[in-house]
Amino acid sequence: MRWNRFRIKTRTEAEDMVICALAELGIQGVEIEDKQPLTEEDKQQMFVDIMPEGPRDDGIAYLSFYLEEEEDKEEILAKVRDELKNLSQFMDIGDGSIEESQTEDKDWINNWKEYFHQFYVDDILITPSWEPVKEEDKDRMVLHIDPGTAFGTGMHETTQLCIRQLKKYVKASLRMLDVGTGSGILGIIGLKLGAKHVVGTDLDPCAVPAVEDNLRANGVSADKFDMMIGNIIDDVQVQDKVGYEKYDLVTANILADVLVPLTPVVVKHMKPGGIYITSGILDVKEEEVRQAVERAGLKVVEVTRQGEWVSVTARKD
Repeated sequence: MRWNRFRIKTRTEAEDMVICALAELGIQGVEIEDKQPLTEEDKQQMFVDIMPEGPRDDGIAYLSFYLEEEEDKEEILAKVRDELKNLSQFMDIGDGSIEESQTEDKDWINNWKEYFHQFYVDDILITPSWEPVKEEDKDRMVLHIDPGTAFGTGMHETTQLCIRQLKKYVKASLRMLDVGTGSGILGIIGLKLGAKHVVGTDLDPCAVPAVEDNLRANGVSADKFDMMIGNIIDDVQVQDKVGYEKYDLVTANILADVLVPLTPVVVKHMKPGGIYITSGILDVKEEEVRQAVERAGLKVVEVTRQGEWVSVTARKD
């Protein structure tokens, strides 16, 4: 199936008004292209510690909408042009021109699968649901996980650093806390390695169904993994629900700027002798995290590296 694509050239200040006008005509799902810089809130939601320089904002925005081939595009375009003309009478919408093109209807849900294949983290096989486990891998630890809306497939260096530390420090029947749990990959591996119970916290509600799906995919009982949504750094209710001095091991695969305020809070939830595994740290931020760990009264026992990423492991004596 082919779609007609219409790309309106306007100004960033007019984006919202143009989108509202399109919505009133029954046009939904507008694609936005602009060069507006990210807000601080946007940056905090991204898995990037040092943001690259983006292009300079030129004030121009492109808004695209799509119509099926059988739709009367001339009638709809006439209405769109009328709306743009009306808007231009009381605000600067910029050029207001409309560029037309055609695009194929693609299977966006499944086509991306060609880019994600099973891989190994040492002796652990991580595989998506659409790839079979080979006979020679039957005796390995196998983690079934699909990329989704919550972060964490095991492909990133920071996750692999954590996985290797879990292999060293997880013991039978320990209790584990995973801060910023995302897909639940670290907690699930912890359970497969022998942990008794995992509590995961995350800011993103998408983590809840992601963890549920991945528990089912790996045959792990849901009662072994509790998920909590909220900010453990400053939400006392989350802290109370997580519980104090309960955990033998804590993982936090987050950015360094989050680890610094998180660490003195996490200490309260760890048992004496508990292990704290951090990752998500760019090498230029290593010393900053080490200092935060030591200020919190923890002893650094190991620092591991992969590429430009660092994992700091510490113990609560």
